Amino acid sequence: MFVEAGRTRLHYQRYGTGPRAVLAFHGYGQGEGHWRGMAAILGSDVTLYAFDLFYHGQSQLAKTDAPLTKKRLSELLGQFLKENDVQSFGLLAFSMGAKYALTAAEYFPERVEQIWLIAPDGIRTQFWYSLATYPPWMRGVLGRAVLRPQRLLRFLDVLQERRLVNTNLVRFAQWQLDSREKRLRVYRSWVGFRKLVFDLKHLAAILNRRPTPVTFFLGKHDRVIPHAGLQEFIRSLTNAHTVLLDAGHAGLIYDVAAYLRRRPEEVRW
Repeated sequence: MFVEAGRTRLHYQRYGTGPRAVLAFHGYGQGEGHWRGMAAILGSDVTLYAFDLFYHGQSQLAKTDAPLTKKRLSELLGQFLKENDVQSFGLLAFSMGAKYALTAAEYFPERVEQIWLIAPDGIRTQFWYSLATYPPWMRGVLGRAVLRPQRLLRFLDVLQERRLVNTNLVRFAQWQLDSREKRLRVYRSWVGFRKLVFDLKHLAAILNRRPTPVTFFLGKHDRVIPHAGLQEFIRSLTNAHTVLLDAGHAGLIYDVAAYLRRRPEEVRW
């Protein structure tokens, strides 16, 4: 199924038939199918709408290299809500997908019932992400690395040897750069989503207005989205809850699913 606007197509899959709607957004390098197992855990009263982020799965932007804005994304999500007659909904997101979920929370605050954020990106800007996307000359460097990655990979090796960056984080980056397809997705995702940024004080004020329940699932050993960097924002929310798991980043969706299977009483949508 698609939300279509001209040549732009936002793909989603529906899981379940329950009366309560949950919109789910996966992380970098994943697809809507990563939520299939979670849909069963959420229960029979939930319909889970799992989206492919742009540059992933079947979603396509009309202008591939033009950055996605929050206004444009909110228009597509608003069209989805209208076409599916969804009046209120919950939000579920992992890593990069949190940029989509937070956009929905910002533009449709009165319709959001609850938010679950798993190691959310978009709250604290990572230094390397800013360096790679905001200066135009660095975007050129990243773009050239898609075709000729050797220099970038050697640079990562130097960072690891000099212990300037955590070893696990370097290995994660190397894994994401080990094929041309992956490198192109890194480039397009980082550059294409660079305008999905948030004024955290404004966002907190929106979430505190009702206040909207927000649950954070974080990994103790996550070097990609360190839990310590999110604490200031979490403390600014009046209805926030944190679950800290003994886990890293890449498989955190599955760690959260395992946690919820053991604690079905915490599944409330």
